[in-house]
Formats: sequence, structure tokens, C-alpha cells
Amino acid sequence: MIDITQRRSLFRLGGAGLALAAAGAALDPSRAAAQAAPTSQLRTVLDRGKLIVGTGSTNPPWHFEDDSGKLTGMDIAMARILAKGLFDDETKVDYVRQDPAARIPNITTGKVDIVIQFMTVSPARAQLVAFSRPYYVEGAALMTTPKGKWQTYKDLLAAGKQVRASVLQNVDADILVHNALPEAQVMQLDSQANTFQAITAGRADVAVVDASTVKWLVKKNPGVYTDPGYAYEAQLYSAAMRQGDPDWLHWVDTCFNVAMHGHQPEIYNAAFEEFFGEKPPVQKPGFPPI
Repeated sequence: MIDITQRRSLFRLGGAGLALAAAGAALDPSRAAAQAAPTSQLRTVLDRGKLIVGTGSTNPPWHFEDDSGKLTGMDIAMARILAKGLFDDETKVDYVRQDPAARIPNITTGKVDIVIQFMTVSPARAQLVAFSRPYYVEGAALMTTPKGKWQTYKDLLAAGKQVRASVLQNVDADILVHNALPEAQVMQLDSQANTFQAITAGRADVAVVDASTVKWLVKKNPGVYTDPGYAYEAQLYSAAMRQGDPDWLHWVDTCFNVAMHGHQPEIYNAAFEEFFGEKPPVQKPGFPPI
């Protein structure tokens, strides 16, 4: 007879917990690798004993250096999740710091095992690389300051032509702003820093930036920036891998699913709260997550 304490411990092993316990077996990464195709990156990574991840270092909250010069950010947390799943050691990662333009070339040439670098999924890119399940839904969002004349999206919308909106210079910048604030005056600026500076200096009433950037800056600087509570134009962030390797792709998807929706959420949940200032939705037993 299995008591309730044993039963809970077995549940943490997943669906195979009872069978494994009865047989006295243990999960062994080297045995698991033997089940992957000999040419799979999964087998290569396990045999090597470390994961090689392509990422950046200059874009908080996704990938940046902390005060000690160590890489951190949500992308780095996703890499740690994979290392934990591969080796039961989240530190077994080598990071290749790369320009965003090198993301696809470094995958196709085999310089990295996987790219985790706030990479937006698109049908065109999916012709070149294989994307994992999404780990974040990005979007555009509005950001104001505590001193601003209009503090909510409703107020900004009602103010119409009086509103001056700063945005990073881009061919579609006017469209991006007007999809949220149809009558706003658009100020296209040459850097993201100048976009933020425009609202703190009072030259603009609102900035249009990535939703994750709003969450990060409001969390770090609550007396400097505020969130009017409006995000739009969703896009997906995923990890990217070489095409034609279903074992590797399926394993990465499985690892992300367990971290985001299953019984090993510690790294993902802690990073989400640290970098976005909020807790992810609680996963309830029952119907599978979307």
C-alpha cells in the first residue's frame, strides 16, 4: 500500500512515476540519448555535456549583463531551463553572444545548438529554421510618466490630436502609433533611449514601445514610468533550431511545456516575476493548456 506522502512524491515524477518506482529504475540522460537518432542534436548535446546557446547581451529584460557582468534576462532563463532538463544542472550552458542578424546563420551553420534571443516567429523565418513552442507573447504597448497629463489609455484616446506620441523611427511607425491612438501626433526618434527621454522631458505624452519593455521599466523605475494598461499587435517569441531534427525540436518543446505548464515551473515563474513584475497565470489541473 502506498501512503499519501509516497503518492505525492511519485506524482512529481510524472505519469511514469509508479512504473519507475516499482521497477527501481532511474532516469539516465545517457540512456535517453540512445533513443534519439544518431544524427540528432539532442544526442550531440548530451554527449558533449553542455548546451551552446546563441543569444544577445544588450536588450533587457531579455538578455543583458547584470552588475557583475553575468548574462541574465528572460531568454537566459529559458536556456537555463533547457540545461536543467538536459543535465539536471542549469549552469551547463555556453552562450554565444551574437548580433540579431547572426541568429539564423549561426543555426544553419551549426555554430550554436539553439537560438534564444527574443526571436519573432514568422512564416518566412519558419522556412529557414524550426521554431519551438512560444514562450512569450510580445506586443506593442503604451508608456507614460507619473507627471503626464493623461494616465490611462481611455484618457489618451479621448485627448485625440492633443497627444504627442514618441516611437522608434521605422517605416511603419506612424501606423503602429495610430493603430492604438488614431489621432495622435507622431514623433519618430532615432533611438529607443530618445523615445523614453521624450516622455520624461515632457516633449511627448506617451511612448509606444514593446510591451515587455514597459513592464520592465515600470518595475525598475516605478516613480519614472507608468503603464496606461494597453498592449496590442501580439507577436510570438520562440527558440529557433536547425530544421530536419524532430527529436531535438520535440525535446525542447517538451522541456518548455513542463516548465511553463507542468510540474517544474520554478525557473520560468521566478524569471517572469523578476523581469516583468508579475506572476504568470497559475496552472490548474484539468483541461490541457493552450
